[in-house]
Amino acid sequence: MPGRRMITMLSIVLLVVLMLASYKAFWIYQQLQLLHAPKPPVSVAVANAVEKPWQRQLPAAGTLKALQGINLSIEVPGVVTQLHFDSGQAVKAGQTLLQLEHQAEQAELDVALADRSLALQNFQRGHQLVGINAISQGEFDRLSAELNRNKALVAQRRWALAKKQIVAPFDGTIGIRQVNIGDYLQSSTVIASLQDTRSLYVDFHVPEQAVQLIKIGQPVQVEVSARPGLFSRASISAIDPIVDDNTRNVLVRATLATPDKYLLPGMFAHLQVLLDTPSSHVVIQESAIAYSPYGQYVYVVKPHTGNEGPGGLIAEQRLVETGERRDGDIVIAKGLAKGEQVVTAGQIKLQNGTPVHISIDRTQPDEPPLAPPPEHAE
Repeated sequence: MPGRRMITMLSIVLLVVLMLASYKAFWIYQQLQLLHAPKPPVSVAVANAVEKPWQRQLPAAGTLKALQGINLSIEVPGVVTQLHFDSGQAVKAGQTLLQLEHQAEQAELDVALADRSLALQNFQRGHQLVGINAISQGEFDRLSAELNRNKALVAQRRWALAKKQIVAPFDGTIGIRQVNIGDYLQSSTVIASLQDTRSLYVDFHVPEQAVQLIKIGQPVQVEVSARPGLFSRASISAIDPIVDDNTRNVLVRATLATPDKYLLPGMFAHLQVLLDTPSSHVVIQESAIAYSPYGQYVYVVKPHTGNEGPGGLIAEQRLVETGERRDGDIVIAKGLAKGEQVVTAGQIKLQNGTPVHISIDRTQPDEPPLAPPPEHAE
């Protein structure tokens, strides 16, 4: 009896071990099946490589300045007696803008004019007398010097009187008036600004390595922060012949011959110097570029010769050489052909040969369908 009980127990234990071993073997079989099963396709967004005209540009920044612009100020102190302009008024060159109290200077000029008239009469009389030897040559020379001294004194008094008023040195638009009639002004007090905005210019700096790309007359696109997206056309008018020792940059001036009314002196400007004539280049979205220690690469969606994955598409990793970037696009100099589809989202899940499924990228504009991408020619 004990022997039969022992055999029964051993049979039960053996049956349990066999069941556990069978379950473990089935689990291992399932894992091997999953390991060798084809990977599901990765959902990615794609965009087409297009060929379009592309013009190289050199970015820069500067500040708009008027063709002529000054702050009007007086050189001598005095009380304002007359104002001949309003804020924002257009004025002409030579127009009187402000008059200070000048009665004392006018009286001094009148005295100088009287003295000059007397000296002139004495000189003319002496010229006649010296001709008949009625006076000496020395006396005539004294009369001549006296006339010259009085002429100089008249010029001095006129200059002092002219300092008592401000006239417009050039045509332009005057700014907001800073003084009123009756104000006592110290010397160098600013009255208002005067700006000639018939033409504007902007000074900017370029690296010394880029000077060879700049030439007189080259077109420049100007965009101000106050009006983003609106561009004005300027042209290079001057290039400084020296490189700054501290920044290693060169100062360049671009002139806007006929500026728009919304452009004002002092505005910050974004510039794009157009370096050459447009030429056709293969362009893709900048988001398609990925980086590795070996360089930049993209994933190109290609049809697979086998039947892996729905649709039979795989991602092919391809090294590319890139050029200039602008407005979310980038030029491909080598490694990609026109019409090929590149992955713009989902690259982080991809490897070379990964099956992919194309999904719609709602953040990108709709593109017309293309024919099957051509084989890439090295």
